[in-house]
Amino acid sequence: MSTDTAAAPGPLDRVPAREQTDISRLCEQVVELLARLERPPRTLRVTAGEATLDIDWTEAAPAGPTASGAAPAPAAPATAGDAATADDTVYLTSPAVGVFYHAPEPGAEPFVSVGGLVQPGDQIGIVEAMKLMMPVEAKRAGRIAAVVKGDGEPVEFDEPLFALAPEEV
Repeated sequence: MSTDTAAAPGPLDRVPAREQTDISRLCEQVVELLARLERPPRTLRVTAGEATLDIDWTEAAPAGPTASGAAPAPAAPATAGDAATADDTVYLTSPAVGVFYHAPEPGAEPFVSVGGLVQPGDQIGIVEAMKLMMPVEAKRAGRIAAVVKGDGEPVEFDEPLFALAPEEV
């Protein structure tokens, strides 16, 4: 009697190794392209040979009860990657829908902490969307006043991640 515990074949198992490498390189290029955009596109179509991947980003769902039954906290106003409030607090926001991470890998120091200074272009986190890792960068200078989203939490496009007290650095 055989006790073969091999995993069930996945979709890439039927693809020749050379094409898997091409697909991997294509995925890396897509991640780089998405990271350079000021905001994610509404749709993305990637074709590699006979395979096509279509991704649609939908608008944020209207406010209402979450799976836990509690109403979500109101989102801070957002414009072009950051949002200002009446007290000059600015929110650095998510560039995409996905899962937000504070550090480059589990157990590593976070990119930024409360009290830390950031400049435009500084990496402040990562958003993972469909296995694509997109760097989150500060759009303006300031001091991190609060961490709004926890590590590993799902985020929506333009959802606040950090509160930033504007100041010259």
